[in-house]
Amino acid sequence: MLLLLCLTLVVGAVPIPVGEVLSILVGGDGSRVHRFIVVGSRLPQALTAMLCGASLSAAGLLLQTAFRNALAGPGVFGIGSGAALGVALVMLAGGGTLTAGAFTLGGLAAVMVAAFVGAMAVTLLLLALASLLRSGVMLLIAGLMTGYVASSVISLLQFFATEQGVQSYMVWGMGSFAAVGLELLPVFALLSAVGLVGALLLVKPLNALLLGEQYAESMGFRTLRLRAWLLSVTGFLTATCTAFCGPISFIGLAVPHVARLLTGTDDHLRLLPATMLSGAVVALLCNLLCVLPSGHGLLPLGAVTPLMGAPVIVYVLLKGRPL
Repeated sequence: MLLLLCLTLVVGAVPIPVGEVLSILVGGDGSRVHRFIVVGSRLPQALTAMLCGASLSAAGLLLQTAFRNALAGPGVFGIGSGAALGVALVMLAGGGTLTAGAFTLGGLAAVMVAAFVGAMAVTLLLLALASLLRSGVMLLIAGLMTGYVASSVISLLQFFATEQGVQSYMVWGMGSFAAVGLELLPVFALLSAVGLVGALLLVKPLNALLLGEQYAESMGFRTLRLRAWLLSVTGFLTATCTAFCGPISFIGLAVPHVARLLTGTDDHLRLLPATMLSGAVVALLCNLLCVLPSGHGLLPLGAVTPLMGAPVIVYVLLKGRPL
């Protein structure tokens, strides 16, 4: 992770010597342009990638354990689709502004608020359904249907939207760790830290769920309440990442399996921190791959993460891991 962090600060469209990067980081001399690139762009981008990768990976592990399904992930439950629908309503139907009474937001702030509200709205819907649907499989299907409905509404909005609105929405839909600048980084870091701490507090209940819901009940955990907490933490982590960085696929789905292969255990006391670290590493690697072909501009993040995650899922399927 430290190696990839250093490479992220050095590699880019503007090559900067390693010595100058280190000097800038410790407050030494360096040109104003290089200082702006390192401190104002590359460092926030790298830290955002680490936090986002850790958050999405932790959310994926929580869902896979809670529903005992190797293919469960934040995108499967429609949480990401809810965020995308919120952004689509702002960009395609609202002209890029979000209005609530006398309160109006525009630009990036409107997009972030809409994505967060959309993701949390789907999470609240799933929480309501969790109290009605006793089966985890039925709740999983309900999440999939919610995602399909949100995607259909987005398609209708794109059909009636202007060309500029569709183009703006498509750019947002590619995802990017560069959207979080130095000013927004403290807010994003605080929200991510709250979600990650919430996930770490669920280590003991997650270990109990590994042995089945009846065993968890015998240990004093109410499974319905536990599922609600899991969905709340997962929704919060996914909403935060999607609001600030756009939709990022496959990291939450694939990285927990990478962590299992590396640790060789299902004990969440070791597996959850390993998943967070692995997610940070994978996100940094994806970000670096987006930057490498600097002569032709940045590659879209949404085109790189599936290339990293899809082979892992295929490997899991070929190994016959129970779903």
